[in-house]
Amino acid sequence: MHNILVMGAGRSAISLIDYLIENAERESWRITVADANREAAESLVSGRGDVKIVEVDATSKDARRTEIESADLVISMLPAFLHIEVAKDCLDLKKNLITPSYISEEMKEMAAQVESAELTFMNELGVDPGIDHMSAMRLLNQTRDAGNEITCFESFTGGLVAPESDNNPWNYKFTWNPRNVVLAGQGGAVKFKHNGRFKYIPYQRLFRRTEIIEIPEYGRFEGYANRDSLKYRELYDLMEVPTIYRGTLRRTGFCRAWNVFVQMGMTDDSYLMEGSENMTHREFTNSFLAFNPDDSVELKLMHYMKLDQDSEITDKLKWLGIFDNTPIGLNKPSTPAQILQKILEKKWTLSDGDKDMIVMWHKLKYRASAESEEKEIHSSMVVIGDAQPRTAMAKTVGLPVGIAAKLLLNGTITRKGVYAPMYKDIYEPVLNELENYDIKFDEREINAKEKTIA
Repeated sequence: MHNILVMGAGRSAISLIDYLIENAERESWRITVADANREAAESLVSGRGDVKIVEVDATSKDARRTEIESADLVISMLPAFLHIEVAKDCLDLKKNLITPSYISEEMKEMAAQVESAELTFMNELGVDPGIDHMSAMRLLNQTRDAGNEITCFESFTGGLVAPESDNNPWNYKFTWNPRNVVLAGQGGAVKFKHNGRFKYIPYQRLFRRTEIIEIPEYGRFEGYANRDSLKYRELYDLMEVPTIYRGTLRRTGFCRAWNVFVQMGMTDDSYLMEGSENMTHREFTNSFLAFNPDDSVELKLMHYMKLDQDSEITDKLKWLGIFDNTPIGLNKPSTPAQILQKILEKKWTLSDGDKDMIVMWHKLKYRASAESEEKEIHSSMVVIGDAQPRTAMAKTVGLPVGIAAKLLLNGTITRKGVYAPMYKDIYEPVLNELENYDIKFDEREINAKEKTIA
């Protein structure tokens, strides 16, 4: 009998808990779910199975250790900044650990100690990071194993609203952390490699440098570059590959409209706006525009951003309500980014019955050793969520974590140390089982005629 401790009962934990309960009897697991909000944890379990619920403040070392001490495997679904505290406890108490989040520098520094203790700390097992790594490595390694030379690798992921719930001109709703959407692209140079040359995009140009992507049955999307594609060269063994690019997907037209907020300064998170607790949407928008007693806020913005009155961008902005005399609703001075987020949440929050969608797309170009002609493969995954809280995001984060937990506990995964799922003995069984949940990739080779048409 193995004791599994799940720490954190947030939005991403529901599909993980579903999976653990579904497999508990067959795999001889005892499951404990710990969260600061007992009611939240109980709502995810809903009386199914023999699951222990405990109320734990994860910021309290003593409270954490009490629960970790009796576990064989700890799964941290807590906010990313708490993973390292849980990891320290797991190392001290000799417990294996799984998280869906990026491996932090502090976690990397623990690698030698974790390996010496013969423990396994598996990370980056969600969707992005997670499924992106695993599907990329499978595609890349299959291509390399066939003796081919890889010349280009591009990868895009997007959390979007499902087509059946897409009812606004932005073709977008928040499916995950709204703050990350508002701050996307900030905090460091956006860099990648294209045709052997290193490229850099300043933040103020990021949403005007997009790539159009067509996904069969789901139509056209646009992708903008993620912050640092270059760090994936070593991770994916692509140091000598001329082109490597990672990005985020949105529906076409989103980025051009979002660029208005960037150019206006509305996404800035570096200062507080005096008096913003008493502002309306219209007053907030007007704060960034020049004084003109004769022109309306709408006309000033259109003139400043060179927008036509009947343009699609203008329609998108009006629909969001940024010109409305509606109180923002924050009770203290806030940053422009915080205020913009508050306004967007009023229109972009998923309604009851709405479904989300995760879209992932890889493009790989290669040359066969005996041929000079370059060939191209497109690999795409689309997952539509069920009714909340079993969203596509929850499925694609929680299920890989649950599958990896099973593989670790049954001895399929034996690696010791701190890992991301870059290895065949990890990604192959995880991806194979994900197909049972209709999380799978459609791969097709693109011929020259198709590329010409596109």
